[in-house]
Amino acid sequence: MTKIQHLTDPQLLEKCRQGQADAWQQVVTRYERLVFSIPLNYGLTRSDAADIAQLTFTTLVEHLDRLHEDSNLGGWLATVARRHSLHHLRKHKREFLGQEEDIAQSHFLLNTPGQDATAYWERVNWLNQGLDLLDKRCRELLLLLYFSEEPPAYEEVAEQLGLRVGSIGPIRGRCLDRLRTILVERG
Repeated sequence: MTKIQHLTDPQLLEKCRQGQADAWQQVVTRYERLVFSIPLNYGLTRSDAADIAQLTFTTLVEHLDRLHEDSNLGGWLATVARRHSLHHLRKHKREFLGQEEDIAQSHFLLNTPGQDATAYWERVNWLNQGLDLLDKRCRELLLLLYFSEEPPAYEEVAEQLGLRVGSIGPIRGRCLDRLRTILVERG
């Protein structure tokens, strides 16, 4: 029997549909850092990021039967986490307007020095859209390397993506070049 860690995303999703707890745990293990990092990149607190990660995985449970076999699970989870993050930001932006506390102390504004928060979110959204246009291998590699809460060791990335450790740097360079081209074209 194949170890659960070595299953592809479609195989894991099928096992999740069958109610196998170890498959659910592997999905969470594989993608929790990605999902948790997205709200942090939007300037939310760790507590808010944890709530959004929980909402994101709950959304996966609710939509499990609707995901197609060829769905990009990492991209799907990232999109859901971004939507929950943006919703949270819009909701709390309205709440901030009536508060008397010093808003400058909030993590939300500390991540956007010298610019307004809307411009920051737009830039983050622009970057996420560019990442969504990359091929699966590039997107997964860049998300692991640059959007994880703690960047993983190359050995861990190599194992997770099925690459040689020595190939990660050159592939990363090509992926960054592709992303740069996409972002320039999108303006």
